Amino acid sequence: MQDETLLAQIKHRLLDQPDGSKDIGCHKVDGVPPLNAAREPKQSAVLIGLVERGPLSHVLYIERSSHLRAHAGQIAFPGGRVEEGDTDPIMTALREAEEEVDLNQDDVDVLGFLPNYLSGTNYLITPVVATIKPRKPFVANPDEVASFFEVPLPHLIPANHYSKIRFVRGDEAQRETWRIDFQDRAIWGITASMTRMFRDLALTSKDTE
Repeated sequence: MQDETLLAQIKHRLLDQPDGSKDIGCHKVDGVPPLNAAREPKQSAVLIGLVERGPLSHVLYIERSSHLRAHAGQIAFPGGRVEEGDTDPIMTALREAEEEVDLNQDDVDVLGFLPNYLSGTNYLITPVVATIKPRKPFVANPDEVASFFEVPLPHLIPANHYSKIRFVRGDEAQRETWRIDFQDRAIWGITASMTRMFRDLALTSKDTE
């Protein structure tokens, strides 16, 4: 499948607008409710950026700085919490990506949205899917990002590139999540689960090997 055909398929399968009634989260993967589930979820958004590199698109990931108080050293999509003044998830995701890797927002074309993802730590995440035609190199902000890397989109399609792992949450609840290995990187947890959701809903059928 040519990349242009795949991108057209992705756009067709995505939501046109964020839909708060749709929620695919950790609690639906393993049946364990989020921490602080009685509280209002913390609103956030991430950018699933499809970076155009020649004939293929690559998905952009970041490694969070080791000195951060929350989620230090983890692999993630660019993004973060909704801040006062953010008008929609697109604004949140692009603002955070600009802060984290110096993304030029004019290089972005939003394709659509995945269903909201409620994390085990009670973040309600809106994944924004967009193509990026970078006119300048990305630059990691050392205050927030240790490094960044890109995974070719075809690597995320085969089902056998995903494995299940189990871990113990802070409240000692057993959780199950996805893991994706790419070169010397291991993507797991929320980011791997959202990648798998992207794969299942936008890239191909769930049963494709």
